[in-house]
Amino acid sequence: MWSARGVIHILFAGAFVLSWVAVASSLEHAPKVENVYADVEEKPMAKRQLTPEEERVIINKGTERAFTGTYYEHKEDGTYVCRQCGASLFGSQSKFDSGCGWPSFDQALPGAVQEVPDADGRRTEIVCASCEGHLGHFFRGEGLTEKNTRHCVNSVSLDFASATEPVREAAYLAGGCFWGVEHHLQRIPGVQEVTSGYMGGKVRKPTYESVCGGETGHAEAVEVIFDPAVTSFKAIAKLFFEIHDPTQLNGQGPDIGHQYRSAVFYLSEDQRVATNSLVSQLRRKGYDVVTEVLPAGTFYPAEEYHQDYYDKMGKSPYCHSRVSRFD
Repeated sequence: MWSARGVIHILFAGAFVLSWVAVASSLEHAPKVENVYADVEEKPMAKRQLTPEEERVIINKGTERAFTGTYYEHKEDGTYVCRQCGASLFGSQSKFDSGCGWPSFDQALPGAVQEVPDADGRRTEIVCASCEGHLGHFFRGEGLTEKNTRHCVNSVSLDFASATEPVREAAYLAGGCFWGVEHHLQRIPGVQEVTSGYMGGKVRKPTYESVCGGETGHAEAVEVIFDPAVTSFKAIAKLFFEIHDPTQLNGQGPDIGHQYRSAVFYLSEDQRVATNSLVSQLRRKGYDVVTEVLPAGTFYPAEEYHQDYYDKMGKSPYCHSRVSRFD
């Protein structure tokens, strides 16, 4: 079943590719959808949506062609991080030229990389300890460096955080229609970017139609990128609890359905503690908070027509307005 807002969204999307079409004159609110992702294991990280080539290497354990990778001859101070989840893997000081055609490191950051037997029965595979994404292979005894070890890594499995780049952090929040949540949170000083999308489901690469249909278990969520020198996760989460109703179960205002549930997807223990602190404050004030506090999983950006919706339309949110709840 579809909520009234769901049909409105689909019509808006269709306007980009089709002329006006006829729609049914009466709509029913979507029923409560069972929590179909409850048995899906999630980890405190946000996986990025991968390109087909990244998926071939990181998920299906492929190998990029030698001497072609972005980071093979890369020389810059900073940290090499996992392309899929953003976890820090190797410091630039451990990188060396092995002549093999792939980025080589003689030491991983503590606890960042896991060694597992390769499927070929001969080599040792290395994966990201946080998300288990394939990185490459580990070799010992080659005499190439004093440490006598080599982590041979696919460039496509990596991203790079320059030592000169400003620090950025992320928050993942769900509170009903992502149009309204995005609209309010992107106006916080220190917030650099807000993206509407989907998180918390069991299906890879969900579409808006499948999420609205209750087929995936995802919530409409936003990714908030912010400068921790200007604002904090707790300040963002506090406003989040004031711009939506955290006591409404499986809906927000007139938008009814499990995809409109209230949730905070934390990336760290600090974020979890900060969220639970805010929830406790609200409960002491008499609010029956139903917000889910869960470890972050994969965040999938929504279709382009959903991004910056209210700014594009010159309108204001219809079911999100600020209500002071903490003062």
